[in-house]
Amino acid sequence: MTESNSNPDDEFPKGIRGGLAIRAVLNAAGGAIPLVGGVLSAASGAWSEREQEKINSFFEHWLKMLQDEMREKAQTILEIMARLDMNDEKTAERVASPEYQALLRKAFRDWAGAESEKKRMFIRNILAHAADKNITTDDVVRMFLQWINMYSELHFAVVASIYNDSGVTRARIWEKVGKEEVREDSAEADLFRLFIRDLSTGGIIRQHRDKDYAGNFLRKPAQRRRKGVPAQTTMESAFEDTKGYELTELGQQFVHYAMTDLPIRIEFKPTKNTIDGAAE
Repeated sequence: MTESNSNPDDEFPKGIRGGLAIRAVLNAAGGAIPLVGGVLSAASGAWSEREQEKINSFFEHWLKMLQDEMREKAQTILEIMARLDMNDEKTAERVASPEYQALLRKAFRDWAGAESEKKRMFIRNILAHAADKNITTDDVVRMFLQWINMYSELHFAVVASIYNDSGVTRARIWEKVGKEEVREDSAEADLFRLFIRDLSTGGIIRQHRDKDYAGNFLRKPAQRRRKGVPAQTTMESAFEDTKGYELTELGQQFVHYAMTDLPIRIEFKPTKNTIDGAAE
């Protein structure tokens, strides 16, 4: 039996685009991750031509996803730089500092959390504001980046509805996010309860609290049921309309950092070629 002198790239059918790039990705993955090389070798020997076409198509879409992610990251960097005054010595030193570079690495390492254009803008705004270290600490900035990864856009819609409307009730929040009236036992009501609970336990929102001039929160007086008033027979509504909510100080800072855009200092409209070049 004669040994074949076929090129390794011939394992990929002729009709599939990107065979060389896919082979490079397979080789890189096999070298970078233990056991992957052996698994890929065994799998490639077992694949039929039709199965291999499907695998090739999968890798094509994967490479396209990686390219799109690189474009998004490059666009974000360009938009951040367009908002910074690099002639300011402190800003230039801050951007070049290991601390700021660590924030960039965290943001881009967790990029999967930026699954929408709105979240990408939040990350851009946070990193642009973080170029001024005097506003808040890097620990707080890292937490803000983590929030973007943890919470959904509807969570942030709830935050936005409370901002500048301290004391707003859950019923009013539901209206402000554009939702229609639903039953208490509906999935939508359960989801809204979850959002309120997530944001409350996450330290972003809280029920309104009175405080003294020194900033100390005052205890609420105990509520006693009046005689002759029948006990309530139903549980508290998901859309309760008497207890007000407000943002915590961290929540207020998040709105400033993530939802407030810095003005553009450099008039620059990135083209696709510019972004592709920056991503390379």
